[in-house]
Amino acid sequence: MAKITLLDGGMGQELLARSGDEPTPLWATRVMIDHPGLVREIHEDYFNAGATVATTNTYAIHHDRLERVDLDHLFQALHLRALVEAHEAKGQRKNVRIAGSIGPLKASYRPDLAEPVEVAAPKYAEVARILGPHVDMILCETMASLSMAEAVAKGAQASGRPVWLSVSVDDHDGTNLRSGEPVSGLAAVLARYPVAAVLANCSVPEAMAAALGALKALGLPFGAYANGFTHISENFLKDAPTVKELTHRHDMTPEKYAEFAMLWVGMGATIVGGCCEVGPAHIAHLASKLKALGHELV
Repeated sequence: MAKITLLDGGMGQELLARSGDEPTPLWATRVMIDHPGLVREIHEDYFNAGATVATTNTYAIHHDRLERVDLDHLFQALHLRALVEAHEAKGQRKNVRIAGSIGPLKASYRPDLAEPVEVAAPKYAEVARILGPHVDMILCETMASLSMAEAVAKGAQASGRPVWLSVSVDDHDGTNLRSGEPVSGLAAVLARYPVAAVLANCSVPEAMAAALGALKALGLPFGAYANGFTHISENFLKDAPTVKELTHRHDMTPEKYAEFAMLWVGMGATIVGGCCEVGPAHIAHLASKLKALGHELV
């Protein structure tokens, strides 16, 4: 049996559900400002469910997003607040780790907004330098094109920590990124910058097997953590959207999600977890399933 790293599930949707607030373009960041301590509680719930990694609530903390709402003066403070809440949740727990999340600049699922690598990489590096001293690895999430993947892989080196690179793939053809470029094209990125693991995230579970086939061929530890949305709507691809534009799947029960994840493990994936709309109940069921089959959670 395998040693499996069990990531946590989604943070932003959990924050919104528990806070009861109306979603804003600042999403999880806004909720963290208005409800201190809620991030820690969600991290704790994921740890209690069996997750071995807490992903910091720093995905969307970028200057471009904060400047729109005159909160850029909180850029560093928000990163540090998210780090504190992750460490508070970890507490005295042994054999668990903290991953510093870096999401895409400007917006998710928007390869058309990607800046040139030489422009974007220093922005990612600024975040990586803040996170690096306080995390075990950097998790670069939801990169939708090869240039986005290259920029964040380059910038994340500034952390001094292992870099895990995760891409978002086409919901209908997981062999392609959302940009339409092949997942296999990541080989060129890996040739330039050291990456410790490659993953696919925030796409429908049905697309992940094809994505993992391409990731496995890259020769690194690999895995997946899917979302529970029906699809990424056209309205969400407009400027400054809110998650009101996305619809969660009523059929994605913990049992059904675990079936998908076990398929990925059967393909050789050693890192699994959940993304948006995949919550603590999903992770708890997945942890139970993995352990029942003799896998070791690390």
